[in-house]
Amino acid sequence: MSKDYFHRVYRQTETRFWINNPTEEEMKKALTAGAVSCTTNPAYCSKLLKSEPEYMNQLIDEVIREVNDCEEAAPIVYRKAVKRAIDIFMPLYEQNHAKMGFVTIQDDPRKDEDGKSTIQNVLKNRKLGKNCMAKIPVIPGSLQALEVCIEQNIPICATEVFSISQAIHMCEIYKSAAAKTGNHPPFYITHITGIFDEYLQKTVACGGINISAEVLGQAGCAVARKQYRMLKERGYKTIMLGGGARELKHFTGIVGGDAHITINWSTAAELIAGDFPVESMIDIETPLEVIKELSAKLPDFRKAYEENALTVDEFAEYGPVQLFRNGFLNGWYTLLAAISKRKNLYAL
Repeated sequence: MSKDYFHRVYRQTETRFWINNPTEEEMKKALTAGAVSCTTNPAYCSKLLKSEPEYMNQLIDEVIREVNDCEEAAPIVYRKAVKRAIDIFMPLYEQNHAKMGFVTIQDDPRKDEDGKSTIQNVLKNRKLGKNCMAKIPVIPGSLQALEVCIEQNIPICATEVFSISQAIHMCEIYKSAAAKTGNHPPFYITHITGIFDEYLQKTVACGGINISAEVLGQAGCAVARKQYRMLKERGYKTIMLGGGARELKHFTGIVGGDAHITINWSTAAELIAGDFPVESMIDIETPLEVIKELSAKLPDFRKAYEENALTVDEFAEYGPVQLFRNGFLNGWYTLLAAISKRKNLYAL
């Protein structure tokens, strides 16, 4: 298997690859392949329970020896799993003068709209390592944590972003807080391209909407490219981080830009095995007739594509955000169930 794909991407473009929710082996493979940072989310431990059950059971056992309550134990287990990634990526962080080697961590998804909890979690997680990056959902409540991160120079990943409205709102908060404090910590703002496409596909299937697969398949990348252009045109001090990939196009469709993209190792391995040519796709203009059809037939596409189509109060209830968060909730409940099972095992 050739391992040159991502290295060719780096030589020919400014696009960079992050690894998402990796096992220990996948982290090492990703670093060899050229990964520059790592993302995790609240479903991370549920995935590790399948891929590294012995490791996860060991972590859970360590925690429940000290902590009796499952609710209290769950974030500690998550933190321990992320600490392994932080340690593995630390040399990269140090070698590159704090410009890469980040590892993101998020809060209990049930507390996404609890600003106080988000802030407390950010400050607690920061102790895991200087390359720990706060992952903050762009919804009411959690937004309060952004200013705290800027005040304390904590690296930021703004997540759960599916719309232009969310991206611009977050960038304006960062711009204002940075001007006030003089601090400009690393700031990445996501666009969750693949899950956005997944949501629209579900909408079409459930609603029996008459739209071709060719037109529908352009939706996620169309919004991502527009977001990228707007961030650049307005001079925001941020880097777009593509995420939620479901197909290869959710990486290749953004290649060419000064953008980073986080993908699972399975997607990275497929790109490496395919050894695809490096083509710049970020500046492709989606045909106007495609935008018009998507906007007319899918109101949620219009809400994502048009600036100011969503108010701040609507961010959390936006359909694609809900789909994304439901995955996190399911993962968190899986972790809680695993902790409870281990506790009951020792109680017998």
